[in-house]
Amino acid sequence: MILWIATGAVGFSVAVMILSLALMTGFKQEITRKMFGFWGHIHISDPRSIRSYEALPFEYDSTLIESIESVEKVVSTPDPDMPGQKPFESKGGVRHVQSYIYLPGIITHDDQMEGIVLKGVGDDYDWKVINQYNESATAWTGLGEEELIISRITADRLKLKQDDKLILHFVREGKQLQRRFIIKGIYKTGLEENDAKFAIASIQRVRDVLKWDSTKVSGLEIAIDDIDDLDLITEYIYREEIPAHLYAENIKEKFPSLFEWLELQDINTIVIIGLMLAVAIINMITALLILILERTQMIGILKSIGARDGSIRQVFLWFAMFITIGGILIGNILGLGLAWLQNEFKFVKLDETDYYLDYAPVMVLPWHLLVVNVGALLVIGLCLIAPSFLVSKINPIKTIHFQ
Repeated sequence: MILWIATGAVGFSVAVMILSLALMTGFKQEITRKMFGFWGHIHISDPRSIRSYEALPFEYDSTLIESIESVEKVVSTPDPDMPGQKPFESKGGVRHVQSYIYLPGIITHDDQMEGIVLKGVGDDYDWKVINQYNESATAWTGLGEEELIISRITADRLKLKQDDKLILHFVREGKQLQRRFIIKGIYKTGLEENDAKFAIASIQRVRDVLKWDSTKVSGLEIAIDDIDDLDLITEYIYREEIPAHLYAENIKEKFPSLFEWLELQDINTIVIIGLMLAVAIINMITALLILILERTQMIGILKSIGARDGSIRQVFLWFAMFITIGGILIGNILGLGLAWLQNEFKFVKLDETDYYLDYAPVMVLPWHLLVVNVGALLVIGLCLIAPSFLVSKINPIKTIHFQ
């Protein structure tokens, strides 16, 4: 019975460790995908508008855009204050650059009003990303001058639907301006803070309100190939590509609290893995001690015919490791099976208001499986060495005489 309990405990612990890593990885990946999808990876703008949505114009320079888009692999510059530091190369480069203009305003509809930030986008906008969150059946490929895309949160608050008309109010140079828009579609990313603020409009329509000519934008969004290159490419673009009057800032710098919160999830996962590993170790130590105590007569006989303590200990350790391997296999089947079921059917739901997602995403990485399996086997095996020395304490004369 104790063998089945020990095997089950190891299997349960390994399954929980696999699921914890899969949930943590899936959660972080999905949140960052949404954030970078909506915002891009790097923003270039006037430094005075970094922490606001004030529209400060600069010249749209096609030569600058082409230069940034041509950035491929970037090599880091060693810090002169750190001798021996070696340069490293990015995994990828810049994938896409698109322009935008932000403009705060107020939506009014049927005596209701809602503060909003218009994000004006042009012909260079990558519609594939926002179409992932498109609630209508027709994919968006562009916007007419009076067309507007709003979030599900805004639509629900103002009781709006597709093709409804509304008025946006703006204040420019102390004067109130009004513009009529027609709702082309509704999006929902699940990032409540973003969805509650932003609507998407034609960049030319926003320019008309601001009385800017067609060469002016308030910012550039840059998408890169690999998120691991974010800091390196941000620094390279700031130092080597853009003029001195502009500033490059990546989204981790723009929203530090969100990404710090995501990093805290690693601590929770480590705690869970530590607890599950402790459960497996305690159960296997208990099983090993019971196995030894139940076979004291056998150990006494083996010692009486010349068997060494080390050889007897190895027998029990190998048997314990056999139980451990069986538990690990069961844990892999259980953990991967539950991960697959969650990925297919999404039966574990989340509160989207608190977690930005309406279900728990899972993502199993092969190296996570390798670390869990090999790590569990090694740690449990090492922890069983000390209890196995109980074999040395067994006196063959007493055990045989007692029997």
